[in-house]
Amino acid sequence: MKEPFLELPDLACEDVGGAAIACNDEFFAEKENLLRAHAAEWKDHAYTDRGKWMDGWETRRRREPDPFAEVGPERFDWCVVRLGMPGAIRGIVVDTAWFRGNFPSSCRVWACELDDPLDLRGLDTAAWVEVVPHSPLRGDTPNAFTVTGAQRFTHVKLEIFPDGGVARLRVHGEVIPRWDRLRALGGAIDLAALELGAVVESCSDMFFGSRNNLIKPGRSRSMADGWETRRRRGPGNDWAIIKLATAGTIDRLELDTSHFKGNAPGGCTIEGRAGDGEWRLMLRTPLQPHTRHVFDRELRRIGDVTHLRLSVFPDGGMARLRAHGAPARPDDRGLGKLAAMSELDATHAFTRCCGSTAWARAMAASRPFEDTAALLRVADRVWWSLGEADQLEAFAAHPKIGETKAQANEPAGWSASEQAGTKPGNAELAEQNRAYEAKHGFIYIVCAQGRSGDELLAILRERVANSRAHELRTAGEEQLQITRLRLAKLLEELA
Repeated sequence: MKEPFLELPDLACEDVGGAAIACNDEFFAEKENLLRAHAAEWKDHAYTDRGKWMDGWETRRRREPDPFAEVGPERFDWCVVRLGMPGAIRGIVVDTAWFRGNFPSSCRVWACELDDPLDLRGLDTAAWVEVVPHSPLRGDTPNAFTVTGAQRFTHVKLEIFPDGGVARLRVHGEVIPRWDRLRALGGAIDLAALELGAVVESCSDMFFGSRNNLIKPGRSRSMADGWETRRRRGPGNDWAIIKLATAGTIDRLELDTSHFKGNAPGGCTIEGRAGDGEWRLMLRTPLQPHTRHVFDRELRRIGDVTHLRLSVFPDGGMARLRAHGAPARPDDRGLGKLAAMSELDATHAFTRCCGSTAWARAMAASRPFEDTAALLRVADRVWWSLGEADQLEAFAAHPKIGETKAQANEPAGWSASEQAGTKPGNAELAEQNRAYEAKHGFIYIVCAQGRSGDELLAILRERVANSRAHELRTAGEEQLQITRLRLAKLLEELA
């Protein structure tokens, strides 16, 4: 029986940005093969200078230091994969296709969430969660394992006991994007993007190409990389229903028939609906073969939608569908409470984020903010409009690096958490702080979040030698980075 999770997208496939980033051994076949989109292949009589050519990841045979000793049951090889689309894992397939006398006897899979863009440095300290317990494997078989839980993961680690080869690793699940970051950036996004959590829920037919290809990342590479129906031999037309990553207003549609030259639809309609509401027509248009069609002014504006229905007439293939627009405004309690404050209370709240009185007053006067992105844009604009005296006032509101005592207008704990990587009592740090202040006339300002004490000291050594004008600008940029982090903390507290 086919596992239900196989209907969900593969979060790890190289086509969606997945990558095998580390392993302990790949003597016979490279780890990158694990994530190839196509099924594993077999080539008779194909050998490399290391052995039989295999379409997968294959390690050498394990040996104990004692050549006559058996390999211990706890010994294993491993490979770490960065998911192309972070999300909740619902099922894993460890496919041993074509590995018959050289497959592992068993496996185990772990997963973790890393927020560090330089993930290799975070692997050793990551909080790994077991998602597939130690389980036996069969050779030349897609070994399927159901996974439960709703936790978001960014990486998985496959362990094989004791050694051997795996053709493909499939990690099926539900995409969970970082909406807090996306909304903070503002602007239009592709609401129908698979990598943001959109899904093609159903379709009338997908004889030649999977419906989920329709919203995959990137350009299609061939007809096989799109959605294509069989030739219709009766009345009616084919269709696909896309659940958007989040509700929003569509401003631009892209309908791409690339590679479909003799089998593109003659025309299509796009309809939208909100929730379980009625379908409303947004676009009706002819289509051309092998063409990226972009529509904006032609769209009917029907408000926020959660689903799109693509109907093709009468049948054929579509490479990609993109639906660019603005996500619906969330019910942001933090912004709502900020807008409801008195002018005095709002000024005080903003002063907690930046010690410049002029900046805080200007921010309070700029309320209400449409969304978090608007708040951050105004924060940037106001900061760079300030004079030197106002910026110096903001600098002076900070404790020195290495001194985490909160200022009078700052919530206890913010500075301490930001400087968590520094150790108190660092004599060289204190000396360099004094030298910096004596030369430039203000304290060393740096966004310390996520940085170690050694890193902060190294940056300070370099910046002491700069001119005052250069450092004034640098300190201003660092202050703005701190301010943006604290604005996020403020909204979290208010919510």
